[in-house]
Amino acid sequence: MSNAETSTNALSIRHLGKSFPLKDGTVEALKNIELEVKAGEFLSVIGASGCGKSTMLRLVVGLEKADEGEILLDGLPVQGPRTACGMVFQESRLFPWMSVEANVAFGLNEKLSASERQEKVSHHLELVGLQDFRKAFPYQLSGGMQQRISIARALVNNPSILLLDEPFGALDAMTRITMQQEILRIWEQERTTMVLVTHDIDEAIFLGDQVAIMSARPGTIRKIITVPLSRPRDRSSLEFVAIKKEIYGEFFAESKVQIEYAI
Repeated sequence: MSNAETSTNALSIRHLGKSFPLKDGTVEALKNIELEVKAGEFLSVIGASGCGKSTMLRLVVGLEKADEGEILLDGLPVQGPRTACGMVFQESRLFPWMSVEANVAFGLNEKLSASERQEKVSHHLELVGLQDFRKAFPYQLSGGMQQRISIARALVNNPSILLLDEPFGALDAMTRITMQQEILRIWEQERTTMVLVTHDIDEAIFLGDQVAIMSARPGTIRKIITVPLSRPRDRSSLEFVAIKKEIYGEFFAESKVQIEYAI
């Protein structure tokens, strides 16, 4: 890969492999992952449970170490967590004893002045629509609102890339759709590079510029499908459904199961 190509990529994953020890041996979670995400791009990653999607994100954010291969963020090797990479988990993981504004401010650079910290927190609370709830505590808010706090906290240090590990999986259907629209609005406003892991094919197509399909364990990238649809996207359109069928077909190609598409 040329230097020019590297400079346009927020994330580069090359020949990535990861195994975990078991009592009676090892399990290979990821094998030969190759992935490039351009700056400002929204990538969706889908795959069956246990295929290593979350493990891949933990390696990217620096919470785990790879057995082989390399991960570059903005051209620099990942050697541990850093503020250039934010992450939102399926659970909100907020501190229940802290107010909304204190949760968002947690982890901000200590070198910032009090006014700079306040400005950053206020901006990101406004970004997620929770400026009127800054003094509230997590238990006083809905699941969707708690995830908005998590998104604000992950973005408050202005990371170049945001990783989303099934962040809407625990939400009800209507709240999930609302949060999909919210994260898309935030992406369009901030243009932060985003990588979303999800089981939901509709969600992957609705949000992603591209959809990376992972194989069963050991996880690898089976195929990357470009989504050439303008936003906002109509989930009932023929073009949307055609991409959905293509992804379903790729999912079940390994098992050779014949799928009837009632969509």
